[in-house]
Amino acid sequence: MGRVAELAGVSVRTLHHYDEIGLVRPSARTAAGYRAYSAGDVERLREVLAYRRLGFGLREVAELVGDPSTDAVAHLRRLRGLLLERRDRADAMVAAIDRELETRAKGLTVPPEEQLQMLGARLYDAIGGAYPATRRTEPRIAAQIWDALGDARTVLNVGAGTGSYEPADRDVTAVEPSAVMRGQRPAGSARCVAAAAESLPFEDHSFDVAMAVSTVHHWGDPIAGLCEMRRVARRVVVLTFDTDEPGWQDRFWLTRDYLPEFAAVLAEFPSLAGMADAIGARVEPVPIPWDCADGLFEAYWRRPGAYLQDHVRRAMSVWTRVGPQAEQRSVRSLSDDLDSGRWAERNSDLADLDAADLGLRLLIA
Repeated sequence: MGRVAELAGVSVRTLHHYDEIGLVRPSARTAAGYRAYSAGDVERLREVLAYRRLGFGLREVAELVGDPSTDAVAHLRRLRGLLLERRDRADAMVAAIDRELETRAKGLTVPPEEQLQMLGARLYDAIGGAYPATRRTEPRIAAQIWDALGDARTVLNVGAGTGSYEPADRDVTAVEPSAVMRGQRPAGSARCVAAAAESLPFEDHSFDVAMAVSTVHHWGDPIAGLCEMRRVARRVVVLTFDTDEPGWQDRFWLTRDYLPEFAAVLAEFPSLAGMADAIGARVEPVPIPWDCADGLFEAYWRRPGAYLQDHVRRAMSVWTRVGPQAEQRSVRSLSDDLDSGRWAERNSDLADLDAADLGLRLLIA
């Protein structure tokens, strides 16, 4: 027990307590009568300590590690998802601190309420809170998604967020790992399960179809998540992004002329062909209407002034990922070009377009 305590970085007293409450009980004894941990015991201890260090209470940990339907791999995937969410929160806090430092460097005063939003418990709520204001269901994109659902009656919405694009005429179950997003789902929406795409807590073929809308790029392991969707549903429908085409970042003027850092954000994102092959999917392009109601990153391709608005950018995860310096530089450059007329001159071909193909793709399997 002493050796295990040393390796795990906890006290022997802690291990004794876990033994007494039945959380981690050593399954063997040495010849001298001392407690000994098997490989399975150590694995369980690792899970317990990992959940504890993520802030879970002992009762919650006992329920998590005691779940007979969850194996070691599922626990690792769940832990990975929780850690990624924590990383995203930390990234958001760093970005908020950077913004405040730059504001103070200019000799400007930061109001108390903004300080609380930047550094307090409301930080992630404030960032996630931008979604309901601008991330709404776009009817024309929804029609294409819902048409792909076919005659499915039971639908699993993976990475469901606040519930956009969930069909009201189907039996929907939502999956969303973020408590912030779950808390913003409207009253009367589908029941929502706290889980990660890579480890869906459902039996094989539990649903007619599993759908995922503009969420795959947030997953720790997109291919694993897609394969899980394929496992639990007879069909799969996924709205994602194509990075296969050479020069794909030049399709959109914002990434081409103002935010080259966007390419690095998706540097490790799986290829569209790889994702399609993983689930045996065909691919459909999804045009973005010029007046798109869903404020996704490319939505304002014909309304460039929207990108100058902070509340619009806050509902786009890209800006947190590229950091405040890249964000402020690109916004400043865009503002200058809009004022000078350079943007309009450079993008005059967009004025008469009703919709644009900017890389959104629907995978249908």
